[in-house]
Amino acid sequence: MAKHAPLQRAVPQTAVIVAICAVLVGITWLVFAQTIRHQFVTYDDPQYVYANPDVSAGVSLGRISWAFTHTIAGNWHPLTTISHMLDCQLYGLKPAGHHFTNVLFHTIAVVLLFLLLQQMTGSLWRSTFVAALFAIHPLHVESVAWISERKDVLSAVFFMLTLAAYARYVRAPSVTSYLLLLLFFALGLMSKPMLVSVPFVLLLLDYWPLGRIEGTAFGMPMAGLPASSSEWLVIRPLIAEKVPLFALSAFSSAMTLLTQFQSTRTMSQLPLSWRLNNAAVSYVAYIWQMFWPVRLAAFYPHPNDQLHLWQVILAIAFLIAVSLLAILWRNERPYIFTGWFWYVGMLVPVIGLVEAGEQARADRYTYLPQIGLYLLITWSIPDVIKSLMTRGSRSRPLMTRRQSPARGARKNPAHSARVGGSNLDVRYQALCATIAAAIIMALSWRAFVQTSYWKDSETLWNHSLAVTSDNDVADQNLGFLFLQRGDLDSAISHFETALKIRSHNSAAHYDFGSALIENSLASVLQRKGRLNEAVDHYQNAMRLRPGYGDPYLNLGNVLFQQGRMRDAIAQWQKAHATLPKDTRFHTALADTFLGAGLQNDAIAEYEYAAQISALDPLPRNKLAWLLATSSDASIRDGNRAVEFANEAVRLSHGKDPNYLRTLAAACAESGRFAEAEETARRAFRAAELLENRALINALRDEIALYELRLPCHR
Repeated sequence: MAKHAPLQRAVPQTAVIVAICAVLVGITWLVFAQTIRHQFVTYDDPQYVYANPDVSAGVSLGRISWAFTHTIAGNWHPLTTISHMLDCQLYGLKPAGHHFTNVLFHTIAVVLLFLLLQQMTGSLWRSTFVAALFAIHPLHVESVAWISERKDVLSAVFFMLTLAAYARYVRAPSVTSYLLLLLFFALGLMSKPMLVSVPFVLLLLDYWPLGRIEGTAFGMPMAGLPASSSEWLVIRPLIAEKVPLFALSAFSSAMTLLTQFQSTRTMSQLPLSWRLNNAAVSYVAYIWQMFWPVRLAAFYPHPNDQLHLWQVILAIAFLIAVSLLAILWRNERPYIFTGWFWYVGMLVPVIGLVEAGEQARADRYTYLPQIGLYLLITWSIPDVIKSLMTRGSRSRPLMTRRQSPARGARKNPAHSARVGGSNLDVRYQALCATIAAAIIMALSWRAFVQTSYWKDSETLWNHSLAVTSDNDVADQNLGFLFLQRGDLDSAISHFETALKIRSHNSAAHYDFGSALIENSLASVLQRKGRLNEAVDHYQNAMRLRPGYGDPYLNLGNVLFQQGRMRDAIAQWQKAHATLPKDTRFHTALADTFLGAGLQNDAIAEYEYAAQISALDPLPRNKLAWLLATSSDASIRDGNRAVEFANEAVRLSHGKDPNYLRTLAAACAESGRFAEAEETARRAFRAAELLENRALINALRDEIALYELRLPCHR
């Protein structure tokens, strides 16, 4: 009896998929787990998170409503803002938790991308490689390691869910599946408006891999109809079904343009020719950085009009050539068509045609668009390798003389073909696996190193200076950092370097940023006692941006120091008129009035700041403290102090010991000493948890006053 070959147990497909997901999660955290030890950075993190009282106070119904009706830095992305609020609620202002959330969202997006591609294409290992590239490419470090780029990783999750919902709708169309598609897309747009190009991406997926555009004039006209008619008959319903998606994109685009115009109306656009030239070169630069991800920076200075004509012409020629080839090869290799136009189309909103900053380009902008290039490469290169190996195997004998069959044995051509094909498949798979593993290891190492540059602001901006030239934004941020540390000489040096670089750019587009630096430099000079130089720089800032309020406020402070009270008040009045709706600015102006002894003016500004924002506890707390503790009896008003202090405590969720301290002082001023003592002890315990020694000592003295039934007056 013939012997049977040993049975091999097939590994279940589900087990393989689970194992691949585990590996993808592992390599993602291998690269990005280090961010848990990183700090906030000075680049947008204050504005988005830790210095924004509307966000840092945590989640409440009022703040959720605020997120939908307000913008941050000219961006309307309420879901992203709410996610930052939730982090502040869970982790406070400890950066580890905020970084953890970023990495978690990125990990979810990676796994979803793998599952989605595996489902749509049926190719397990190619889908794995695309997801791995997305997980650890160094260009994606900025999106994951930078807390302020929460909008990238959060929108990526909803992007993947949108594509998955669309694939489900294609398989089994229904109202429910379509509504789910609309929901995920809307949530994605509310995370980051860059997803406006999603309907276009869905049309590309209709072509490949979903195969919904077959039998059209893409090469195969329908029988009995002209090519153009058959193409339109197939494509028209695919476009029609996406009309609600295009409508959502149009609404989001309008909202984005409106909010950015309102926030940057003082910033002029660069000349259109500069923007067009930079856009063409940036498309090619992103591709180069994908293959050679070195010298990556947090900020790339705009080249303005310094791009050579040959650079622009070559970039445009390259883009046109690849686009034509993608169209030409659309039938034989449809993944090239989908992958290339995915990349080109998704970059359109952020390629710089509408200027939304001073950067030439940004690594974060490649986060989702380059998935298209990963698809193109991952499906093209193995096919090319297999074609070359097959051609090479045909050009040489299957067996060497040493391997030839025994004399007299009957030759079996079919067996020879199977052996040759089997050997070829093994070698092909081994080569592809080796190349893929080498690429993933190399990119993982580069991404790990790039992530380390984001550990703190000083490391980040020093690295940016090392890999770019004339980077005034890096110098400016280092100047702010040294100013916060009290290293005034280093701050002056970096601010002066930034101004020197910007002096070469005469475009009005740079005036607002220059005014910021002039004001910052003047503030440092003021602290150094070099008042005349400070005045000159404040006046430069006013000349550059007449509507910028900080220089008027700060110049008023200088004039007050010089004893010129009337001139100081005139500058403060100008400051008041420049930013009528900025709560923090009017709170700072009130602080200035208070420092000048103008308590009634300070009260008016605190009240105005509280009126502007229904959610900011800071002006309410400062107003309550002044009404409760002023040495001027005509200023004190215990009942009003209690009212404002209670609002501040409620808005801060009762966790801030400073606000509890103010409420205690207000209760004491209104004669409620038992309540004052109890509240002050709560503040004392909260201050102990924060190890705030100065506040602990102050509260100890105030509790003694309340025990004696005495109010606290300053």
